[in-house]
Amino acid sequence: VVTLSLLMYPVLRSLALQLHSAVTGSYVSGTHSIAFINCLNEQIAKDIARAIMDKKLAAYVNILPKSSALYFWKGELEESTEILLLVKTRTSKIGELSNYVRSIHPFEIPEIISLPIDQGNPLYLKWIEESVPRD
Repeated sequence: VVTLSLLMYPVLRSLALQLHSAVTGSYVSGTHSIAFINCLNEQIAKDIARAIMDKKLAAYVNILPKSSALYFWKGELEESTEILLLVKTRTSKIGELSNYVRSIHPFEIPEIISLPIDQGNPLYLKWIEESVPRD
């Protein structure tokens, strides 16, 4: 019973959040997220962004210009330039987004991290919801 409850928690939480939002008309913190994905160059960034949009895994993707990066890779300090994608989507889509990007990204271990959106312009958040299909 405990295992089943733990497995059902994400589904039940999602349903409760949808019900709360429908009844109150208010935004529930964490319903949407922003994902950060680093890419090697602008062409790869554009290709991944378009693929994400074609799959309707996001409402909006920013492609930010080159930034310098320092990181450890296989025990060595590396330095590179990268392009950053900022992906706005439903929190419930983060797992699918992450799996899809890993399947098309050229990096061995692509950076895909996300943060929940706590607050924002209610009309913009509603637009994200309308733009990204439910699970």
